[in-house]
Amino acid sequence: MEKPYDMEHRQFEDIEKSLRKVADLVRQKGREILAHFPITPPQFVALQWLNEYGDMTIGELSDRMHLACSTTTDLIDRMEKNELVNRVKDEQDRRVVRIHLKDKGQTIIREVIKKRQTYLAEMLEDFSCEQVDVLEENLSLLLKTMKSKRESVRS
Repeated sequence: MEKPYDMEHRQFEDIEKSLRKVADLVRQKGREILAHFPITPPQFVALQWLNEYGDMTIGELSDRMHLACSTTTDLIDRMEKNELVNRVKDEQDRRVVRIHLKDKGQTIIREVIKKRQTYLAEMLEDFSCEQVDVLEENLSLLLKTMKSKRESVRS
C-alpha cells in the first residue's frame, strides 16, 4: 500500500514537470513571435520589466534580470540606439539615471504580449469556461503564495 506522502510527492513531481514544460513551450512560442520584431529575447525581458514596474536604474534592472551591470548596460545601449528606451536623470537625485520605456518600446511590448495571449487562447480553446477559470484561479493563488513566501524570507 502506498503512503500518502509518496502519492503527494509524485504529484508535486508531476506538477513541477508540467509547469517547466509549459513555461518552455510558452518561451519557445515567444521566441518565434519575437523573430518578427526588431528586438532580441533579452531586450524583450528588459522591456517587460520596465513596462510592468516603470523606470528603474541599470542596477535595479540588472538585479531583476539576473545579469551583470555591464551586460545590462550593453543591452540598454543597443535599446537606446533603437529608440526603445532612453536614459533620464532622476528628478529627486540628479546623480541617479533611470531607464525609461519609450513609446516604440511600449508598442512592441503590447503587440508581442497580444500575440502571446492569442497563442494561449488557442491552446485553451478546448477547455470549458469553468476549466479556464479554475486554471486562472489556481495559478493566481500559486503566484500569490510564492511571492508572499519569498517576501517573508527576505524580511
